[in-house]
Amino acid sequence: MTLKQTHTVPVAAAKAGISQATGYRIQSDPTMPSQKKKPRGRRRPDPLADIFDAEVVPMLQSAPGIRPVAVYEEVMRNHPQLDPGIRRTLERRIRAWNAEHGPEQEVMFRQIHEPGKMGLSDFTAMGKSGVTIAGAPLDHRLYHFRLAYSGFQHAHVVLGGESYVALAEGLQNALWTLGGVPAVHRTDSLSAAFKNLDQAARDDLTDRFDALCQHYRMTPTRNNKGVAHENGSIESPNGHLKRAVEDALLMRGSRNFEDLPAYRRFIDEIVGRINARNAKRIDVERESLRPLPARRTTDYEEIALRVTSSGGFTLRKVFYTVPSRLIGHQLRVRLYDDRLEVFLGGTLLMTLPRGRAFRDGSHGHVVNYHHVIHSLRKKPLALMGLVYRDQLFPRRAFRDMFEALLEQAGEKAACRMTVDLLALAHDRGCEAELAAHLEEDLSQHRTPDIPTLRALFGPSEDTLPTVKVQLADLKSYDRLASAPVSDLEVTA
Repeated sequence: MTLKQTHTVPVAAAKAGISQATGYRIQSDPTMPSQKKKPRGRRRPDPLADIFDAEVVPMLQSAPGIRPVAVYEEVMRNHPQLDPGIRRTLERRIRAWNAEHGPEQEVMFRQIHEPGKMGLSDFTAMGKSGVTIAGAPLDHRLYHFRLAYSGFQHAHVVLGGESYVALAEGLQNALWTLGGVPAVHRTDSLSAAFKNLDQAARDDLTDRFDALCQHYRMTPTRNNKGVAHENGSIESPNGHLKRAVEDALLMRGSRNFEDLPAYRRFIDEIVGRINARNAKRIDVERESLRPLPARRTTDYEEIALRVTSSGGFTLRKVFYTVPSRLIGHQLRVRLYDDRLEVFLGGTLLMTLPRGRAFRDGSHGHVVNYHHVIHSLRKKPLALMGLVYRDQLFPRRAFRDMFEALLEQAGEKAACRMTVDLLALAHDRGCEAELAAHLEEDLSQHRTPDIPTLRALFGPSEDTLPTVKVQLADLKSYDRLASAPVSDLEVTA
């Protein structure tokens, strides 16, 4: 049509690459073929013609939030003669009605993120990932930190639930890895951290969190409870991170890790690859971050506890054993997410793995047989009804052997022999080697030979040093005692 303005129809058609006949046809009727088609009419009667305005619309007006599937079920109950295939038609009709007559919806306002302004924290559950540590399922979460502008991310494996300790440790690890501090830090409402806490404990947790942000000169903010999109700059990346972890686990071919540090290195590697993609933006944002303080602040809870006559203490519904010489002493315990540091005064005595109470509310136990074996030797029958007996055995082979001995030799002999085995592992430091021998005995249905095992794991006579002690003549002490003081001074 453009060429026809300056050329004849045959020339314009040739230049446009169409035939002369098509050129003359277009000249006589410029309407496009697609515009000549008549709109397709309904091919079958409208099944909702007598129902939608009379029944469906009143339901939509009286209950604006009702789901289309609920309307469909109500329509089918009132009109069982209708074809069940009308569901999609009804849903499309309801969607169109809502677009024209429905209530106003909430509008999301996209924000401009400034470098160095906003950092966000959140927790995401990883229980469905199927990760195991040395064959045992790992019930854990990920603490997730992200900068809104550059997309810098940091993830920290959390063994317990959402708590101040987990938040403080993860946040500080993220800031020191980043090398700077944003102006504002946002979290969700922290409702999971406040769960089951009284008002005093809630106020204390709020004060500690505010003090943490003040130490790093960050302004703490929270989004409204139940409004996840206010934390959208990290809620969506939570899903991306979990999918990246799932993909990496599938490519790895195994979800089992040797120990917890190995799994944490695995997570760090995934997050490092994500940060590498945003390296340029992260470098730009680092220039706008505030400097770190001179040191970290506390990322633990400190609790004073007294060791009971049971040889341990109970903390958060978990019983921990300690050396019996500490019975009656008051200890200071620093509670971290994955460990406990035990102090007597200002002296660090030991570090214990943190235990968790069971989901049904029953108490957990963190037991070290080295702490109680000396008393158990004197009272071996106490093993039979011991509350934490299953947690006392350092390896599965010891527990299996105890159960086998109960069937073969009775309670008294089983308790004595099991205590002897634990004492041998304690005295000779041969826990792993002894467990291997017990597994062999179990496979052969043999009773362990305690004297033979003692001889096997005892020190070799060739390795024992020969010590010769030459005793002094006792008369020399008499001469020394009777000597004048002046002679002793000269000798000295």
